[in-house]
Amino acid sequence: MRSFTSIELLIDERAHRFLDKAPAGGVRSRVTEFVVFGLKQGWACIFGAALLSVLLAARLWYPDDAELARNDFLTLAAVVIQILMVATRFETLRELRVIVLFHLVGTVMELFKTDVGSWSYEAEGVLRIGAVPLFSGFMYAAVGSYMVRVYRLFDLRFARYPRRWVTAIVAAAIYLNFFTHHYIVDARWVLLAAVVIIYGRCVMQFRVFRRKFRMPLVLAFLLVALFIWIAENIATWSGAWLYPDQVDGWHMVSPDKLVSWFLLMIISVVLVAWVYKPVPPEEPAGPGGTEEPGESRPQTPNAAWSQPLNP
Repeated sequence: MRSFTSIELLIDERAHRFLDKAPAGGVRSRVTEFVVFGLKQGWACIFGAALLSVLLAARLWYPDDAELARNDFLTLAAVVIQILMVATRFETLRELRVIVLFHLVGTVMELFKTDVGSWSYEAEGVLRIGAVPLFSGFMYAAVGSYMVRVYRLFDLRFARYPRRWVTAIVAAAIYLNFFTHHYIVDARWVLLAAVVIIYGRCVMQFRVFRRKFRMPLVLAFLLVALFIWIAENIATWSGAWLYPDQVDGWHMVSPDKLVSWFLLMIISVVLVAWVYKPVPPEEPAGPGGTEEPGESRPQTPNAAWSQPLNP
């Protein structure tokens, strides 16, 4: 069982007052699983949702003549969000270390990509490195925050997860290609094929409430990449940054970026996997046991969010 933060333990206790009364079968049971799934996903996205809300608010209401540049305001707001996440124990210090790593990896990429003109920010404010405002690193940190939180909230398990050293090599090649494709042949399609081959047999198991579900890991990568692409459209509309073809007028980000976000997901997963080692699904009790195949024993009476309850 992944450890809860103190605030999550409180939410879990309150949730039991309602979830324990939910039926074990039928339509209401499926609706309950669906609602809990949505709530847990929303909780996992809380850092990114807060940051995206600030970006939208700054676009709609931040005064153009304010003494504090909008980019500096966004950086300070992102710092405040991160401090609050830790101070209120929405995030653990262990998770914070992963998020800082995402921040550093993302900022290095931002420095290079803005220098070669892949995208650009408004040249304003003092809280920046070159042409990159410091709030940009927090957008990568938001992805890291989601990854580590969803890992424990859904008690993720992985069948046939590839060797971590193999995934590390692929992730390093993907990260390198984000830089080198400006000068040599773009290997993204080769890398995409490598990801499908390496992760193709891996199945992710996750628990919502009473039930366990399974999904091919590659499909999970694609779905998360899709939601990041949607968030990217909102962020570029807010003016957080712009691609060259959006400078003269905003339009939707090209669907081609889905490939980039899909590959970035591999880097994200590998970074998290080095902190939280992927765990295989629990074996059923077998002959003479009390568990049905695909189910596992509840470990605590107070784990509605991540551990099974006997129906």
